[in-house]
Amino acid sequence: MSWSWNKLSAAKWEDAWSERIAGNPNAVITQIKGGKTIRIVVYCDTEQDALILKEHFGGSVREVKTQDWVAAQNREPRPPLKIRDSLLITEQTDAEKLKALQQQFPKRRILSVPAEMAFGTGDHATTSACLRFICDFAKSRKGSDWSMTDIGCGTAVLAMAALELGAARAAAFDFDPMAIEVARHNMERNGITDARLDLFVGDVFEWTPTAGQKGDLVVANLFSTILQKAFPRIITAMKQNAVLVISGILASQWEETKAAAERRGITFDKVIKRGKWVTAKGGLRTSTARV
Repeated sequence: MSWSWNKLSAAKWEDAWSERIAGNPNAVITQIKGGKTIRIVVYCDTEQDALILKEHFGGSVREVKTQDWVAAQNREPRPPLKIRDSLLITEQTDAEKLKALQQQFPKRRILSVPAEMAFGTGDHATTSACLRFICDFAKSRKGSDWSMTDIGCGTAVLAMAALELGAARAAAFDFDPMAIEVARHNMERNGITDARLDLFVGDVFEWTPTAGQKGDLVVANLFSTILQKAFPRIITAMKQNAVLVISGILASQWEETKAAAERRGITFDKVIKRGKWVTAKGGLRTSTARV
């Protein structure tokens, strides 16, 4: 026997749930007849895993039949996610298979990030767009000392990618303690130490970055409604001439998010739209740049 966590939610929150569970092969979203409600189901190995989800997000837990669980697991492994010519993200955790991947892709840095609970692996459009910007930034700063700050880190895949691609250090935080628990597992899995990645639970609206938590590259993958209110805090994390990447923005909310950023002195030089999502790169205007 195995277990599942189940929750009903208003259909208007489908995009939010889709992003949260992106990359998790054990998660399913279905629309209830009438179109006003969705059901989110996450299949879990143990009852405790399901209860943790219930504790954080409400909903209910039930035991499921073995054959249903086997059917849920009957899928082809996802191919590795290739980012530019320098990074590869895989759900693979077996040491021998990881070694084989490294031999197959000797020029790429490899991250092992399997789907755990309700957290993704970089597949979602917002996350993969951020990863591409991180690769580009790392290439431009090759051989120099730079740091990265990951606001709303989830699995910490963005911060870990920055470290693998050359960042000397990174800071990453999320409001959700479960996200940080998963991120710590990923750190251990990929041999990333606390000395390199400062990982912690934090609220962007209450956080005051220390000197070591400020970045030359700052990435905030948050919902647009949060971003619009958080720009004053995000700016405090940017070093002089820092690059800012923002994501998690629905295309329909891009203009209002852009306007909120511009009121704080932030401009954007590159905007990527993938499906219904927007990711943008920019920085502070010279007159408002941090010292």
